[in-house]
Formats: sequence, structure tokens, C-alpha cells
Amino acid sequence: MVVFDIGAVPFNPDGWGPPESSSSTSLLPNHPTNVPFAPFSRSDKLGRVADWTRTNTYNQTRTQTRNPSDSVFDFTGDDSFGGGADDDSSFRLVDGKPPPRRKSRFGPRWRFQQHRNQLPQRRDEEVEAKKREADKERARRDRLYHLNRPGGHGQRREAAVYKSSVEIQPEWNMLDQIPFSTFTKLSFSVPDPEDLLLCGSLEFYDRSFDRITPKNARPLERFKNRNFFKVTTTDDPIIRRLANEDKATVFATDSILSTLMCAPRSVYSWDIVIQRVGNKLFFDKRDGSQLDLLSVHETSQEPLPESKDDINSAYSLSVEAAYINQNFSQQVLIRDGQKVNFEESNPFANEGEEVASVAYRYRRWKLSDDMYLVARCEVQSVAEVNNQRSFLTQNALNEFDSKYSGVDWRQKLETQRGAVLATELKNNANKLAKWTAQALLASADMMKLGYVSRVHPRDHFNHVILAVVGYKPRDFAAQINLNTSNMWGIVKSIVDLCMKLNEGKYVLVKDPSKPQVRIYEVPVDAFENDYVEEPLPEDEQVQPPAEENAEDGEANTATNDVEDKEITIEA
Repeated sequence: MVVFDIGAVPFNPDGWGPPESSSSTSLLPNHPTNVPFAPFSRSDKLGRVADWTRTNTYNQTRTQTRNPSDSVFDFTGDDSFGGGADDDSSFRLVDGKPPPRRKSRFGPRWRFQQHRNQLPQRRDEEVEAKKREADKERARRDRLYHLNRPGGHGQRREAAVYKSSVEIQPEWNMLDQIPFSTFTKLSFSVPDPEDLLLCGSLEFYDRSFDRITPKNARPLERFKNRNFFKVTTTDDPIIRRLANEDKATVFATDSILSTLMCAPRSVYSWDIVIQRVGNKLFFDKRDGSQLDLLSVHETSQEPLPESKDDINSAYSLSVEAAYINQNFSQQVLIRDGQKVNFEESNPFANEGEEVASVAYRYRRWKLSDDMYLVARCEVQSVAEVNNQRSFLTQNALNEFDSKYSGVDWRQKLETQRGAVLATELKNNANKLAKWTAQALLASADMMKLGYVSRVHPRDHFNHVILAVVGYKPRDFAAQINLNTSNMWGIVKSIVDLCMKLNEGKYVLVKDPSKPQVRIYEVPVDAFENDYVEEPLPEDEQVQPPAEENAEDGEANTATNDVEDKEITIEA
């Protein structure tokens, strides 16, 4: 057996290493000479200590091909010191890729496309074409998004410029302004209301519409011969009669009350005319007011086109939504002539005139010991369950372009109806809350929500009914976080504030850019002749501008002729 002699190791009692008095070379026996010393850092690659497989030919070739500038130290001529660069070709990391970065919707797109051309992949031409179209559409929406939302996410409401629903005149005197933050803290409980009078007639609801699906959708019909009435409070003959009989102190309609109750959810500007006559208070809508129209995507984060000529602008969609809502409310009925007639006929219809199926419930709430409120509430149909009649309200949500909402109703309504409703609650929170408040005011047993979509995204004349879903108003109110005590607290606070004012006319305006309302004192003759200059109410603007209608002097307030006007414009 070969004996390996390690030599004598000198002992240093004062510290580590050889003694200082001695030379390290002389104290270390058999010290190897001519051994190169290569200093290195942690980032340098280390070669082999000894490579017994290398040949002189390989070393000579490597010496000739090696670039002297690659390293400060070059020991390729020494067979005892092997280089490590030749091992780079066989050196592999387990995972050398950087961690994936989440693609930002709002960041620069070039960061995520710079290596796309380097991927050796091949796809079908049709798939590639669809991908390119999707990228173009996404880029277009991103540009729209940034144009309307400078500064990033959550600032579109501040960046968007909305116009006031009524032009504020310089002679108006602003009395007070109330932020919405104070409304959310209010609470007031009212006892159950009492019915003073029931007017009109109702048709029965057609239960076959509950089984509609996107696969067997039904076209939306047009009811040109049925008239709809949107009469303000002081023009209502029944309310005038009840006021003369001192049945209450405050008078309003369900649409006006729901606007006040859901004011904190509103974004668009609106206005309500308040008249103080003696000890009575009347809440009216102004001629040309937008209260009769239905807002679309009011609470959405996606911007709508501002041009009124665009079919997807806020104004055009409001007119279209009102047209869809009224036609839907009449199509889901059993039109066999069987009706439920109430104490009095429709107070706004002429004799022999065909009117829409609607019943007006004049109801009274007690606000205090000496203050009562009377409101006209509406229901659209009646149903019989176990020989018991129940009242129903019918409203329609409309889809105009799935690119704005991000949810395609035709694909999601059957499998993900909850996701569709959640999207609508986000984009139309104020409208759905107002419909729910009106159903609660009328004490409706059921509220039917229809999902109506365009036949084609660019065709705003033809629509189809994709589904109809029923909800109990109180359950739906709890689902959308609509508190009835808070609703009545808002109404009670505004009534108390207005009862302290002097006799005269006032207007309550929602600020177009801030979450607050303002009260202005206006002249008594204000808004008397505004119907010529202001946009006409929805029930009049849908009529074709024919001269014979004006000569006949018929005050037809139907909004179901909207298609006549639209076809005229298109022609």
C-alpha cells in the first residue's frame, strides 16, 4: 500500500498559519512551485481543479481560438488548470425564466408584445384574425377609457362633464344645498298606508313568458294604439279633488317619490318642482323633465358617447329604454279582453280611447300627527293565485351592446343569470332601485323584470325578449341593499325642510357634478312656457312631427309611437 507523506506541519502557538518569524515556503515541505494563482469573486465561474481527460491537441486548439480579452487571466497553456468556459454549452438552469408578470389593462401594450414574434408557433388563420380583431377592439376601448378617465381608475365621474337637467337662471335664489352623505344617515318608519281610491283597469299576466329563454326568445311587439299617461301631480284631477277634501298635506306621484328616495344612487342631474300653497305641499315634475325617461348605464364605469346622434348616447338610450319598457309591460299580458275594473275608470283617458293596462292606487301615509302624504302609485297587471288576486309591476332591462357591459345576455342568461343581474345592478343601480321603490309604494305582490336585447347591436328599432324573472319587492330590496326606513327618512327630511319655506314655487335640483341637491326659489311663473324651448317629455317626443296632429288638438301622451319618429329620421 502506497504511503502518502504529508510532511511536518509547524506549530504556531500565537495564532493561525505558519509562525511569522519563519518563511511559509521554508516551513512547508514539498511546496509545489510554478502553480498559477487565479483570484476570483462569487460571480466568476470556476473550472476544474484538474482535468485528466484533456489532450495537448485540444489545449492548443483552445489556446488559438480563445479570445485573450475574455478574461484577465488565461491559463489554457497549463495542463493542470482547466477552463470552465467550455462547459457553458452543457450548463442548464432548472428554471431560468423570470416570474410571469400580470398583464395590466391600462399599461403600455408594447411591454407584453415585444417577444411575441420570437415564439415559434403557428395557428389557424381564422383564430389569428379573431385575435387581431379582439386586440384592436380592446385597444379602442382602452383609448376611450383613458380619454374619459384621466388619472387612472375610479375617476371617470370627476372627469365626465354632465349638464344640469334645468338651466339655472341668474335671478333664482339658492336657499340650501344638501350633500348625499347626510341622506344616508336618515331613518324614519311609517305605518302601513291606506288606499283612498283605485282607478283604471288591469289585464292578467301571461305566465308563459316566465318560460322564455334566449333559445326561444320572442320579438318585442309594438303597441301603437295604446296610450300611456305620465301626468304630473297638480294636473291629476283625483289629487286635486283629494286636496280640496283635505285628505293630506303633501301630494306627489310614485315616480317623484322614488326619485327622492333613491337620490343618493343617482349620477345624472334631475329636478323636481315644489309648490307651497297654503299649508299644502305639491311635488311636481317640470314640463320637459327627464323623470319620464329611463337612464341607461347611469352608474356604469364605462363611458357612453356624448353625441345625441349616436344610437348609444345617454339620451338616445333613455328614449329607447322608455319605449322598450312600455311595450314590454303590455306584451306580457293575456289580451283576451278580460279585465279587472276598479272603482273609477282611467282619470286621464277620453271616452272610447284605448289605454294601456294600468291601475292607479291613491294611497295615504302618515308622516306625523298632523301631516299626511298622498301619492299616486301604478301597477301594470294582475294575477290570480289560489283564488287570490295579486298586483304586479312590469319593467324591462335593455341590452344595447355587450361590449359596454362585458356580459353577453344570450350566453349567460341561462347558465349565469346571477352574474347578469349583478352586472345590471352595478351599471343601473339607480334605475333598479327606483323600480323597487315604486313597487314597494304600490304594495305590489310581485315585480317582473324582463331582459330585452337588440336583434343586432346597431339596430335600435327591433328587439327580442330573452327572459322574464319575477321577484318579491321586499326580498329584492334587501338584495340590492335598499332600506325602506332610509327611503322614508329622505322624504321626511325634505318635506320638513320645505314646510318651513314661505308660499311660492321652488325647484330641487341634483347637482350635475357633485353628490348633492340644491333648493332654489324661483318665480311663480317659472317653467310655464318651457315646453317649447326645453326637450319635450318622452310621451310627446315620440310622436311623429306631423302637422295634422297639432291641428286636431289631441293631447295624446302615448310613447308607443317612438318607432314612427325613428323611421322618419332614418328615411
